Amino acid sequence: MKNPFKDKSWLKFLGNKYVWVLLFFIIWMLFLDNYSYFDHRFLDNQIHELKDNKTYYQEEIKKDQEHIKQLKNPEQIEKYAREKYFMKKDSEDIYIIQFEGDTIKTQEEE
Repeated sequence: MKNPFKDKSWLKFLGNKYVWVLLFFIIWMLFLDNYSYFDHRFLDNQIHELKDNKTYYQEEIKKDQEHIKQLKNPEQIEKYAREKYFMKKDSEDIYIIQFEGDTIKTQEEE
C-alpha cells in the first residue's frame, strides 16, 4: 500500500523536530512565560499612563506654586478672600446678585 502523504512538502515541514521546538518556544514566549508579550504590553500601557499622570501633576504643582507666590502679598490675600469666601470688612455691605439662567456655578454648587 502506498502512502499518499509521502510526497507532501508541508508534511515534511511539520515533521521536522526543529519546527516543533520553534513553535513551542514561540507559544511559550507569547502566552505562558512570566515575561510574555501580552504582559509587556499591559505594563507598557501602565507606564505610559503613569508618565502622563506625572506630567499633569507636575504642571498642577507649578500652577499651585505660582498661586502661593501671589498669596504672599496681603492685597492678593484680601482679593482671594473676597472672591472665594465672600468675606468683607466690618464697615462694608456686600450684595450678591444672581440672575435667572445664570450659568456660572460656584465651586460650592458643583
